[in-house]
This record gives sequence, C-alpha cells and structure tokens, in this order.
Amino acid sequence: MKSIFYLCMLLAGLHAVVQPHHVPDHHNDRNSSQDINPPEQLPKAGGDVVAENTAIIKVAPSNADFAFRFYKQIKSEAADKNIFFSPLSISTAFAMLTLGAKSATQSQIHEGLSFNLTEIEEREIHEGFHQLIKILNRPDSDIQLNMGNALFVDERRELLEKFLEDVKSLYESDVFPTNFQNSSESEKQINDYIEKKTHGKIANLVKDLNPFTVLVLINYIFFKAHWENPFNSLFTKVDDFFVDANTTVKVNMMYRNQYYNTHYDEELSCWVVEIPYKGNAAAYFILPDEGKIEQVEDALLKETVDKWTKSLHL
Repeated sequence: MKSIFYLCMLLAGLHAVVQPHHVPDHHNDRNSSQDINPPEQLPKAGGDVVAENTAIIKVAPSNADFAFRFYKQIKSEAADKNIFFSPLSISTAFAMLTLGAKSATQSQIHEGLSFNLTEIEEREIHEGFHQLIKILNRPDSDIQLNMGNALFVDERRELLEKFLEDVKSLYESDVFPTNFQNSSESEKQINDYIEKKTHGKIANLVKDLNPFTVLVLINYIFFKAHWENPFNSLFTKVDDFFVDANTTVKVNMMYRNQYYNTHYDEELSCWVVEIPYKGNAAAYFILPDEGKIEQVEDALLKETVDKWTKSLHL
C-alpha cells in the first residue's frame, strides 16, 4: 500500500516564528530537537524589550491565519501542481505597502492580511514585522536566513520622504530609482539584485516588464541550514517516488536510522515528523494516509499546528 508523501513547507516557517509559547527541551537518545525561544528570550534589537515582544506576539496569529487561508486559496486553483511559497514574505511585503496606502486600499490590505485594527494598532503591526525581520536576519545564527524587501521606483516619480524613511527603518527595504522605459536595463537591474540576495539561486526572474511600470516590489528570502543529524550520502539509493496515484518515477532517496519526534494524528489520519536543523529551527513533514490528503489540507489551521507541536514534544 503506497503512502502519499506531502511536504507543506509553510509549516517550517510558522514553527519557527509563529509559536509564542515555550516548548520544553528534549535531549535524550530518542529526541535531539532544539527548543524554540520563548518571547522573553528573544534577542534585543533596540528599544523596549517588552513592547517589542508584545508586537511580535500580536502579529503572529494574523500571519498564521493569512498563511493557511492563502495556501487553501492557491491550492484550490493549482489542481495537481506543486505549491511552494513563503507566507511571511507575502505578509511582510504587503504590510510594508500599507505605510503608503490610505482609506479603502489600506483597509483592504489589512483585511487581506487578517489584521483587525480594533484588536491591534497599525503601529504594532509595523513594529512586529520590524522585529521579525531583525530576528530572522540574525548574523550570529547557525542558520543562514536572509529576508528583505526592495522597491524599484520609476525614476520620474518622487515618493514621500516619510514613506521612504519608514520602509527603510521598519522594513529595512532598499529603494532604487529605475528607468522602466528601458525594459532590458530595468529587468537587468532587478534580476541582478535578486540573484545577489539569493546567492545565485534565483536568476532572470523578471521578464517582459511593461515600460509603463511605475513600481516593482520585491521580497526575497534565502534559507540554508544543516540538519542537526545529517544524512550520509553513502546510504542514498534509488527508489520509487509516487508522483500521483498513477505515476511513479525513480529518484535518489536519502536514508538514515534515527529517532525523530513523530506523532500520528488519528483524527486527521496523518503522520507528522519533525526534523531539526542545527540552530533554532525545524522542518515539519506531514504524511497523510492514502486518500486523506484533502482531509489534512482542509484542517490546516494554526490550532492544528499547535496541537501537533504539543504532541510532538510530550
């Protein structure tokens, strides 16, 4: 009986930056995963520590809600295609845009990102994202993670100075004047920037720019980390990978005998496996039983991930 292997990468990011509660350490032979810092241990990046951590915690539920709503939306339109995206990147980019938006436009962006201004102040939204960016881009981390924004603005346009100050100070965004009338020049300028920020992993992303373009908003994210317990390449062997119910391909499979944190969700009929990286992060792999993938997808909510996290660390 073949199993459907399903990896929901958005959970890896949420596990690291959305959980505000303390998870106990486990350091025995069966469990070598690392702890997630509770809010009071988050690194100080200037200003009042209590206020900063409160802002991070207040934006977390909205970020999680947006991530799962967005996933379900694109899943419904993607049919049998693979889906890979960074929900935090999207939230960060659009939250930054609200610095220059007003009235209905600003309200619609807030609503789309699941922010209710009766529950959180606009100032707290920007402070929360500012601290998230600081934490994710820590140079002293064992994990190489870089996330940032850039605005490429028609060189004939002049943006408000306050907006420019805020996108740089709160979102650490770069701003570049761009000659969109020269499409090849502007495409090269943007693509060179993206390629540099992603260490050569993403090249020639932007093509066929309209010469009437006024602004291009770029968010990049680069992640590189080592498994806490690496896979030995000598154990890699060719095996069957089930693309779908009718298609099988031969691929290289990694193997390793190791105890990992696992949990079987009887209600959703799926296994959850946590594989830690060196540093303060882990990947979640969700493996639904055959025919249960849609059931699992429909149940993907922050509460579901909270339940899995607690069960994994009992």
